[in-house]
Amino acid sequence: MNKQEKITVGKMIYIYCHAKHGTQNSLCADCEELNHYAQTRLSRCKYGDDKPTCEKCPIHCYKPEMREKIRIVMRYAGPRMIYKYPLTAIKHLIKQK
Repeated sequence: MNKQEKITVGKMIYIYCHAKHGTQNSLCADCEELNHYAQTRLSRCKYGDDKPTCEKCPIHCYKPEMREKIRIVMRYAGPRMIYKYPLTAIKHLIKQK
């Protein structure tokens, strides 16, 4: 289980939910469901600590509907991570290489 990957995904979902759904200190029900799903999938990843970023992963472990949802979240939140969570963003960028 890659703790850093779980933190990154959670923060991306938070950024998205705050901007798109107007939440303050929590997630809306839909984003909470997506976060729970993503965290569960990461916990069960066969790559463990050696898991590549989702973009480079050879196995797509999300159901198609959830995969599209997380893709939308990542597309929106990814570029904003550097402003909200710079250290997390830099760690993620380094791991992508």
